[in-house]
Amino acid sequence: MAEAILFHHALGLTAGLLDFAEELRHAGHVVHTPDLFDGKTFDNVDDGVAHAEELGFGEILSRGARAVEDLAPGLVYVGYSLGVLPAQQLAQTRAGARAALLIAACVPVAQFGTTWPPGIPVQIHGKDADPYFAPDGDLAAARELIAMTPDADLFLYEGGEHFFADSSQPGYDSASAELLLERALTLMDTV
Repeated sequence: MAEAILFHHALGLTAGLLDFAEELRHAGHVVHTPDLFDGKTFDNVDDGVAHAEELGFGEILSRGARAVEDLAPGLVYVGYSLGVLPAQQLAQTRAGARAALLIAACVPVAQFGTTWPPGIPVQIHGKDADPYFAPDGDLAAARELIAMTPDADLFLYEGGEHFFADSSQPGYDSASAELLLERALTLMDTV
């Protein structure tokens, strides 16, 4: 059993992300789902990103750090899109991380340090034609991370849906989401 914290994407803490957390719990894991937007959800990326910009990305990172203050080290950090920011930061900087699961985003490792911490496995999942997971942005950062550590896996799924693993969104892709869940559980079962 692993203990994880799941940070939501720019649409907020949606029903689909809560369903994903429940799937992880059903498999025997403890999963925390902090709401970095204080209950606000959005119908489209532009509105969600505008809200995140209004809060400030530094504040998003601070809220992520505060969400783990009362949790013991040894967490699996899970982030979906915008949520990758606090998940990746904490995986790289907070002592005791067990693993990281980055969905639909990845930032350059240099954003939070000089290298990926040794011995901390990471999975990165994204759609190969997702405009937000672009080859010269998030995908490039993911490939850099993969080259940096033997404990990293990059999984690309066919298609362009950004919210492919969020069952409450129109772009939900059940086949890709099921494969992501299977791979995530394999990671969580081994840490």
